Amino acid sequence: MLSKIFSAETSTLKSPSDDLLESLTGPQSAAGKSVTPDTAMRVAAVYSCVRLLSETLAALPLNVYRKQSDGNREVATDHPLQMLLHDLPNEEMTSIDFRTQLMASLLLRGNAFSEVERDRAGRLRAAWPLNPDKMHVARSDRTNRLTFEYHDKGIQTIPASRMWRIAGLSTNGIIGLSPISQAREGIGLALALEEHGARLFSNGARPGGTLEVEGKLSDEAYDRLRTSWNNRHQGGANAHRTAILEEGTKWKQIGMSAEDAQFLETRKYQRSEIAAIFGVPPHMVGDLDKATFSNIEHQSIQFVVYSLLPWLKRIEQSIFRDLLSPVERQQYYAEHSVEGLLRGDAKARSEFYKNLFNVGALSINDLRRLENMNSIEGGDEHWLQLNTAPITVPRSGSGKTTTGENNA
Repeated sequence: MLSKIFSAETSTLKSPSDDLLESLTGPQSAAGKSVTPDTAMRVAAVYSCVRLLSETLAALPLNVYRKQSDGNREVATDHPLQMLLHDLPNEEMTSIDFRTQLMASLLLRGNAFSEVERDRAGRLRAAWPLNPDKMHVARSDRTNRLTFEYHDKGIQTIPASRMWRIAGLSTNGIIGLSPISQAREGIGLALALEEHGARLFSNGARPGGTLEVEGKLSDEAYDRLRTSWNNRHQGGANAHRTAILEEGTKWKQIGMSAEDAQFLETRKYQRSEIAAIFGVPPHMVGDLDKATFSNIEHQSIQFVVYSLLPWLKRIEQSIFRDLLSPVERQQYYAEHSVEGLLRGDAKARSEFYKNLFNVGALSINDLRRLENMNSIEGGDEHWLQLNTAPITVPRSGSGKTTTGENNA
């Protein structure tokens, strides 16, 4: 018997899942717009944030490492998980395709689920992504273990041993909160603003106005004048056409322009707000108001540290939990490589390399590998600068030491 169905909407224990139901019914925002993961992607800022985070993360190298007895590590090229994560997670998707989809699912729905396929020996063969909207997560009263019910052309029960799950920000540690659901009002307002702007410019970016004539028009003349005016001047293709007014007819514009109503400023604020929801620096989604040449590099580093790093850790630790056996966890782990994103400009990188080389932390070949260059013979030797000495040195002609004071 299953009970305690987890809700992705509130991250509490209740039944049924509000988030799953609302993804089907289309929850309405106060702005009157249906906000779902699919409709939210129509907002340029949402699409930009999801694309940036998912594609950047998917492009990072993800390797499985084997711990060595001397404390070093090596890439476990012979482990099935290395092929699954680094190259081909299944026969239909490449690694970058699979991980882009996985991250987009986390950003739009707060959760990512994949069914793991193993051979008879229990070795990993493939991972297949699942739609979180069709997943019901419950806990069995009998075993007290999580059970996964996938509702797609029937109900398929998937045991925890065959499930790779990743949760975003969560209040129960099992199901992540959907960023789209939590930020429904802000995204709904952005949708309403985009529709308003599209309608505004479809009418030639002209507010409403009146045609004034002397005297009174008959019903037939009134209808003919209105139809003729709309046919000639309404719509984007007719914008800015010259109007010819006859027999004393005058055009009087009414209402305020979009700029006067702070329409553009509101749209810009919504873009910054959506960037904040996803933890993306505004300049990365086209908001360059506060970006300068002096701080944009540091903002990019902050993007790695504060935006990407939490997601990287979630993915790495879920791999450790779901894709490695208890025995394998003693020796193997998965990790992303972010050095390329933190390299900075050439001058700063050169100074950083020089300092590490001078203290013997990196060899010539270590530096060449960081720059995607081939190793050279003899380049694995580590060197140490010897033009310094300890403060306490033996005093000349005696067995005593001095700390550098003047004894003259």
